Amino acid sequence: MKVQVLASVMNQTPAETAAHMQLDSDAVIINQCDRLGYEEMEYRGHTVRFYSFPERGVGRSRNEAILRADSDICLFSDADIVYEPGYEKVISREFEKNPDADMILFNVIVEENRRTYHIEKYQRVRWYNCGRYGAVSFAVRRESLLASGVTFSLLFGGGAKYSNGEDSLFLKEFMKKGYKVYAAPVTIAREEAGESTWFAGHNEKFFRDRGVLYHYLYGKMDWAMALRFLLAHRSKMCSEVSVKQAYRYMKDGMRSVRRG
Repeated sequence: MKVQVLASVMNQTPAETAAHMQLDSDAVIINQCDRLGYEEMEYRGHTVRFYSFPERGVGRSRNEAILRADSDICLFSDADIVYEPGYEKVISREFEKNPDADMILFNVIVEENRRTYHIEKYQRVRWYNCGRYGAVSFAVRRESLLASGVTFSLLFGGGAKYSNGEDSLFLKEFMKKGYKVYAAPVTIAREEAGESTWFAGHNEKFFRDRGVLYHYLYGKMDWAMALRFLLAHRSKMCSEVSVKQAYRYMKDGMRSVRRG
């Protein structure tokens, strides 16, 4: 069972990307830059296909990568991800152990102030807890992904109108189509600390955008899930803005979508 990394990067080269990420599998890299181009290279016995596009947006980049994927398992990634040795075998083994899984989510080590989840036991992922996982944790059977027709939103994520959330919406839609998602307590990579392309603090825009996301994720339950989110993360996320004010911002975001 072959794993293929699908990564979105900006202004990179094939060699530096492969070396930095410590790739040990085939890969499709979408490079956001100021030109169109294609390069292919061999790295550690694997094929790295490197496409350059002038268009911006992480959702667009991930969709372009999906169109060009040709292996059994697609593993989404970013330029700041560094993989653990043997990750391809680890991922393949988890899918072989659970043939029922269409997608498996894995642990990626991140800084404490950016961590939204940590998987401690093998479990099924449901609609009410899908909002915590980032795309770099997703490994999905390509056959299931193509059959589902699910793609990444162009409204959310780096380079889009709303800050982030394209990964949560993708996961929700995939499960809504009836595909099974599991979380495995297995670490496959770490995220290198660096400046985020979208995160500028837990400020007004962060909470308004989060409100918009929650409307699309939870529908009529958006207000309740927003309050649950704030109460669960108030010590980490409400130092700049009070819980009460953050909730107002999130509700403002929800209302802006309902008005259209």
